[in-house]
Amino acid sequence: MVSIKEEKINQFKTTLDWGQAACEALMKKFEAPLLPPENKWHYHQGVFLYGLQELSEKKKDDRYSAYIKAYVDSLIDENGNFLFDRKELDSIQAGLLLFEIEKQTTDQRYRIAADKLLAMFPTLNKTTDGGYWHKDRYPYQMWLDGLYMGGVFALHYGKEYGDPSLLDMVVEQEALMRKHTFDEETGLYFHAWDESRKTPWSNEKTGKSPEFWGRAIGWYGMALNEILEFLPEDHPERPKLLQALRNLVQSLINYQDEETGLWYQVVDKGDREDNWLETSCSSLFVYMIAKGVKNQFLDESLIEFAKKGFQGLIDQIEFTEDGLFVLPGICIGTGVGDYEHYINRPKTDNDLHGVGAFVLASVEMSEFW
Repeated sequence: MVSIKEEKINQFKTTLDWGQAACEALMKKFEAPLLPPENKWHYHQGVFLYGLQELSEKKKDDRYSAYIKAYVDSLIDENGNFLFDRKELDSIQAGLLLFEIEKQTTDQRYRIAADKLLAMFPTLNKTTDGGYWHKDRYPYQMWLDGLYMGGVFALHYGKEYGDPSLLDMVVEQEALMRKHTFDEETGLYFHAWDESRKTPWSNEKTGKSPEFWGRAIGWYGMALNEILEFLPEDHPERPKLLQALRNLVQSLINYQDEETGLWYQVVDKGDREDNWLETSCSSLFVYMIAKGVKNQFLDESLIEFAKKGFQGLIDQIEFTEDGLFVLPGICIGTGVGDYEHYINRPKTDNDLHGVGAFVLASVEMSEFW
């Protein structure tokens, strides 16, 4: 008897088919405003819907753009007003949805909303060398996540509305992130840095957090790719950023699980029995490699590691009795901590972190599968 998964594998011919199945599962389960956390402007929805937006460009399905617009319109009023947390970089990421909707509708309220998000940057607290705090409730801390959550929106805003200073701002923030979180021994990046050295997790000498958490490294790698896409060929920082991406990918390949092609929750400790393979970071690493190869930032030979990772993700995927896509093994939202902190975080199915990352990976892999 053929299983549901075997039927799907026979039906799905491209990586876009897998990405589409992931999106359809969530669209069937949730009306757009009720994506969790419901009725809130949040990066959870932003990551998934940005993946859906990227898929929509490939699949040309009007239902996708309508679904994204339904989420945005449920929160932004006719004057461009909306409620969001003005004290954290995470609030900015969903702004990536606004640019395409404004192009499609020419409705200026989406530009007004984008302006409100951009206006957060001058109000955010900074470290003494100018790095944005990740959130006000985490004073003096820079997290890898923040470069993606705020920086990528700033890049797109600068391009769409003609503000080249935003590119320079993001390049500066990346340099500070690399300075404070890079580990020369492994080639990986610690999750965070605390300038004050007052948090329980911070190293008293360096301020660095103690572990290499997969998804945070994935956000950082996504941001590196985006910055390089926006940088002029003759930009003086381009060689450093290219080398940073190449070094990071080479380091990640060293920690890819040989058997499954996936990566671990704590990336460099796959030999520990309580560590576990995590699907959202694995999706982001596949995305990072595939996009880097596509844009010729990385050597084309590296695509084999992305293919192995994507196959590993397919091997993990399950289906409900009625044939809906399920991505298991996704770590829920997570702050900074020690090894036990990451290992004991709950896993869940079809969390938006993971599904959004998987959809983005499926889009980037579509040229190589």
